[in-house]
Amino acid sequence: MKVIKVNELPFMKTGWGIKGKPIIDMPEIGIVNLVMEPGEKVPSHKTPVNVLFQVIEGKGMITIGDETQIAEAGDIVVSPTQVPHALEANQGCVFSVYVIKTPNPQKSAVK
Repeated sequence: MKVIKVNELPFMKTGWGIKGKPIIDMPEIGIVNLVMEPGEKVPSHKTPVNVLFQVIEGKGMITIGDETQIAEAGDIVVSPTQVPHALEANQGCVFSVYVIKTPNPQKSAVK
């Protein structure tokens, strides 16, 4: 059994300058924990795979296609393949999200 101690993993920076922790980086699934401070954004972009956003802490805006919703801790939002999506920490609190990609389209979103 492999146990991943997420709280012990180091933070890195994404291409958007946001703190992220690579959690799982396997061909069939990639999981990164993005931790966004108030005012930070991930701009709208598409991915060649399905993406699930699981909100771990706080709340913020998630846009999928033409729809925007406030998502909060406990919510999971689905973004289908090739549909533009964006995240924004605009609710005055930290917005921590697991970004789950299946299958994993790249080695990692963080550097």
